[in-house]
Amino acid sequence: MENAVELKNVTKTFGLITANNNVSMDIRRGEILALLGENGSGKTTLMNMLGGIYFPDKGEIFVNGKQVEITSPKDSYALGIGMVHQHFKLVDVFTAAENIALGLEKGKKFNLNAVKEEARAICDKYGFELHMDQKVYQMSVSQKQTLEIVKVLYRGADILILDEPTAVLTPQETEKLFAVIRNMKSDNKSVVIITHKLKEVLEISDRVAILRKGEHIGTVDTKDATESSLTEMMVGEKVELNINRIPPVDPKKRVEVEHLTIYDEQNVKVLDDVSFTVNGGEIFGIAGISGNGQKELLEAIAGLQKTADGSRIVYFAGEKADKEMNLLGMTPKAIRDEGIGLAFVPEDRLGMGLVGSMGMTDNMMLKTYDSGKGIVVDRSIPRRRAEMIRKRLGVVTPGLNTPVSRLSGGNVQKVLVGRELASNPTVLMMAYAVRGLDINTSYTIYNLLNDEKKKGVAVIYVGEELDVLLELCDRIMVLCGGRQNGILDARKTTKEEVGLLMTNLQERSRA
Repeated sequence: MENAVELKNVTKTFGLITANNNVSMDIRRGEILALLGENGSGKTTLMNMLGGIYFPDKGEIFVNGKQVEITSPKDSYALGIGMVHQHFKLVDVFTAAENIALGLEKGKKFNLNAVKEEARAICDKYGFELHMDQKVYQMSVSQKQTLEIVKVLYRGADILILDEPTAVLTPQETEKLFAVIRNMKSDNKSVVIITHKLKEVLEISDRVAILRKGEHIGTVDTKDATESSLTEMMVGEKVELNINRIPPVDPKKRVEVEHLTIYDEQNVKVLDDVSFTVNGGEIFGIAGISGNGQKELLEAIAGLQKTADGSRIVYFAGEKADKEMNLLGMTPKAIRDEGIGLAFVPEDRLGMGLVGSMGMTDNMMLKTYDSGKGIVVDRSIPRRRAEMIRKRLGVVTPGLNTPVSRLSGGNVQKVLVGRELASNPTVLMMAYAVRGLDINTSYTIYNLLNDEKKKGVAVIYVGEELDVLLELCDRIMVLCGGRQNGILDARKTTKEEVGLLMTNLQERSRA
């Protein structure tokens, strides 16, 4: 099979960190190639060099057999390479057609109707569902992703790079995307998928390329691979891929939410009359397409969101959970001062969870800066905690004082999760705790959550991988359009049932 792209001894460094080291690999014409590796292994950096975001320090890149230099995204487009990033590059107030038209070559006569006609032809050819006159801010995540793919195809891309394309899709949306990708493969296009989801890798790809610590370990045919074999190649040792879920032991009511309603700054209702109870010693999962009120729900419990009249959030204190404490109107500091051990891993890692300009030690200190005596801050305890988290979760950082904004997204998440777990909470809330984490670290986090469950901690887990929610959680609440669409027994429900509830609002019984 003919090579569409060939990389020879490609190296990229950032200061003292080597992101890619003498990587040699190929992407074949008309194949689906999955790119796997632990956090910080250099997957996105390598593809960013094909996308024109970075330029290699050394090495050679060949496209369709010819050596090329890619110094910008414009060069990349000219070579037929299109990259769809995990965070979309769209203008919210523009329509789909207007976004597709952005960046077209100067000097050409602009004809929006012609753009629409050609884009619709692309949609018909590959099986996309996209309305050309729909505004981006009215679109679902799946529709935005479709628009990004159509946009690069419109520019003539024959080689597509998709970074975590199924991160926030439902099972049904994922199947639609895979059908489109297979259609593109049939049209002799090359598709590279950067992902951590091994089941999807085995389902959709033809070959799998594995990076470890910036080096290309090897490329294998998917038909000869298993989850265990791929994980062993990524990590360098055998990893147990099982979530050991135990039944809740002596569950006690810890948090009760009733009629929770929240309006945003534009007075739009983002949560509508949500009620549920979370017990100590259980993992309570929350499923839903991103942007359906998960963020606001957790922030309301944490004291970071104003709620509408009639809302009620109560914490039950004590070993017997017999003391009610109203959390509404309390700030995070007031909650902490009351002795309530509430830990929160927000969706926005650097915007809300950590201070990007600070290192690990100082970010550990944010939880305890006001607990010491006198005016001199004791840095020894936060430093020991930072070192413990670095070793336990394998945080890749040049040093404990290196600004966390310089770390990869996965390593930033490790710092945040480790800090919250180290605070010995009684209620632990996590939003997309393993987003961007490699499979090995993800299972480490799952095991840590089960450890907290055994201690009697009430765990609220917002997740995007339904397979994990079904294996990890005891109960799952589904949100759709800001409304509660059912609470299910995770041991008895199915991924298809949860996926349907995520997209179809209907009344369901509460477990």
